[in-house]
Formats: sequence, structure tokens, C-alpha cells
Amino acid sequence: MLFPNSQKIVLASGNKGKIKEIQALLNNYTIITQQEFNIQEAEETGSTFVENAIIKARNAAVYSNLPAIADDSGLVVDELNGAPGVISARFAGPQANDQENLQKLLKDMKGIPEAQRTARFICVIVLMRHANDPFPIITQASWEGLILPHAQGVNGFGYDPVFWVPTENCSSAELPASRKNQLSHRGQALRELSKFL
Repeated sequence: MLFPNSQKIVLASGNKGKIKEIQALLNNYTIITQQEFNIQEAEETGSTFVENAIIKARNAAVYSNLPAIADDSGLVVDELNGAPGVISARFAGPQANDQENLQKLLKDMKGIPEAQRTARFICVIVLMRHANDPFPIITQASWEGLILPHAQGVNGFGYDPVFWVPTENCSSAELPASRKNQLSHRGQALRELSKFL
């Protein structure tokens, strides 16, 4: 065990959907968001999910003097050569919201046959024990699916309404939160992380 269950961990994210999922899965720890320390979000200058997660976790650890967790995740669509990938949150532009990103994806995928609509959500989670941690804990996972031609469902966030989960016969946005946490890329990566905790 790295540190006791009472340990506070700073979460380097302002995304309400992510915060909710991470707090549900790491409920033995006191998860504090970086906003509570007035920490500015780090600029995601990395070209990979791992690089961006490390940048975000280190930034939160530096300014909080506490262990920090960051996740970098996104949607990788085969037909789009891996896009939106690391810019999933900014796919339609630097200030884009979930709806704008989703509409751009649907437009880019228009007319693509079902067999070529394969995609996966990727999640990389980094835990920095302190700002200068030379050996951060890194876990990663993916969740396979297909891109729907239109949005379905009202749960979740981001690309969930267009991500079809074949094993469940519904979109990610149609899954109850508890089931999504069992299946999702973030749920898998967090369970892997909890083994180290």
C-alpha cells in the first residue's frame, strides 16, 4: 500500500463527468479537485495520452504539495487515423464543448459503413506521489466499440452518446453509471491503479 486510506489525493481535472467517475471508483480516498487549491489547468502540450497525464499530474502535485492523479483520455477512431485522439476535448476547436465535438465527429464519419466505424476509448492514469516523483504509477486501458451515425442516450458525457457498446447492445450514454464504470476505459484503468494503492 502506497499510503493510508485517509490520504488526500488531488485530482487534476475540471471535467465534472470525470470527477464523478473517479470519486466513485476511488471511494476509500479523499479526492480533492485541483480547483479547491485554485490550481490552473496545465496546458496539454504532449503528443500522447501518457505525456499529457504526466504534465497534468505533476502540475497538480507541484501546486498542492499532495499526491496527484491525472487522467488523459480520448476517443480513437480507426477510419479517422486515430483522431480525435489526444485532442478529443478540443476536436472542434480550442473552446469547443461536448456537443460541438460530437457534431464534428458525426460529420466526419458521415456515409462511412458500419464495418469501418470501429473505435475505442483510451484512458491513461498517472499517480504522482509528489511533484518530483521519478517513477510515477501509470495505468492504461481501452474500451472497444463503434461510432453510431447519430446520438443515442442521455447519460455520461463527451462522446458517450455516439459510442456503441456491442456487448451491451446500446450506446455508452444509455448505460447506468454503475455499469459504465464496470466496463469503461476509465473504470478499468482506475481498478488497476487501486491495486497499487
